[in-house]
Amino acid sequence: MKKILLIDFGSTYTKITAVDMEKETIIGTASSYTTVNTDINEGLSNAKLILENKYGKLEFDEIYACSSAAGGLRMMSCGLVSSVTSEAAKQASLGAGAKVLKVYSYELTEEDIKEIDEIKPEIFLLAGGTDGGNQRYILHNAKMLSTCKYNFPIIIAGNRTVSKKCSKFLENKENYIVDNVMPKYGELNIEPAQNKIRDIFLKRIINAKGITKTNSIISGILMPTPSAMMKAMELLANGYEDEKGIGELLAIDIGGATTDIYSIADGYPDEVNIIYKGIKEPYIKRTVEGDIGMRYSIYGILEEVGIEKICKLSNLSISKCEEIINNLYNNPDTIPSNDKDLINMDNILASLAIEIATIRHAGKIEKAYTTSGIAYVQSGKNLTNINKVVVTGGSIVHLEKVNNIINHALYSEEKPNSLRPKKADILVDRKYILSAMGLLSEYYPKTAIRIMKEELKYNGN
Repeated sequence: MKKILLIDFGSTYTKITAVDMEKETIIGTASSYTTVNTDINEGLSNAKLILENKYGKLEFDEIYACSSAAGGLRMMSCGLVSSVTSEAAKQASLGAGAKVLKVYSYELTEEDIKEIDEIKPEIFLLAGGTDGGNQRYILHNAKMLSTCKYNFPIIIAGNRTVSKKCSKFLENKENYIVDNVMPKYGELNIEPAQNKIRDIFLKRIINAKGITKTNSIISGILMPTPSAMMKAMELLANGYEDEKGIGELLAIDIGGATTDIYSIADGYPDEVNIIYKGIKEPYIKRTVEGDIGMRYSIYGILEEVGIEKICKLSNLSISKCEEIINNLYNNPDTIPSNDKDLINMDNILASLAIEIATIRHAGKIEKAYTTSGIAYVQSGKNLTNINKVVVTGGSIVHLEKVNNIINHALYSEEKPNSLRPKKADILVDRKYILSAMGLLSEYYPKTAIRIMKEELKYNGN
């Protein structure tokens, strides 16, 4: 009986999933604190011990891992115009599973270089100009980046006419040339940059995080955890060979520090009288709201909606709301149990986090007045026809009334311009298997999608 162990080295927890390949089922899951600052094998060994205590001694034929340990893959990028090539660079970075710390536009300044040195990114993506287009800004920015005191790999993914010149300016840095993320205006080509980001992650970043200490037992460390999640969602939506997928979907991963949203959909306008504005967004899109989370970024929710709204929803005083929120921030491992006010507050915060993050992720539609009358203009992705929402993340799957919370990801009359799903079935990842299935899909896609369709078939009620 062939067994595979799938490991996710997270910043807080190391999560493991054991799979019976013959039965195409989950044997079991377990998690333990990640020990990246000492010996990462300790957290892994503890998780394996928990698994064996539940399911007996297990021997594995293959072991694979992904990682977001030590804060995940930290990137910065720059492009020409914020709404065009800078946005393309950002989409390439996010789509590769990175956490984008900052995106610059136009010319980098000495203050920017100082800031980059202070932040210390693990990879920098240099874009700018379509092929044969503007050369000035990317050449200037390459020269500026060469003055950085901190060393990090630089991926050159801009105007191919000057890519080699940029590389020459950066000869004192580790640099790589890939295809332009936007070869023509409005046309994204982000896969080459994403592949190079993943290569660097495997060769360099994993070493820096100490995960190579596990090389003696792991068959392969394949990708950042968000990339595994994206692969799982793409597979679940599209299917594989004769194994059908469930169709276009929206996925929500809400954690203590960030809220990640994924959409697998073309996002085109669904009416002929709607004009599309801006660059066409990728079919597989990921956004990361670093200021919105259930614990470490709890104040981001407060800043976005105001304490008055939280008080109104919770029916509590300002002082009581602030007391609970401060307690959750200072004690991020808090899990609501019998405290009704705390449970209610967690439900409210989750609802608000999801509403904020999905509105930021989805496109919007606006009226425009022309000489021919009223026209409608869409920017971003149209998600109104998506009818499946997949939910994961420890901050939400154990809360009460999950369906009611996830309804905040859907269309609302209060936000009629937001192109979020009108109506959707809710599928909850209660065993935290999605990143594991993304890993498994690298070698066994058909088994991975069958397991997901089985495990996610029940809604959140």
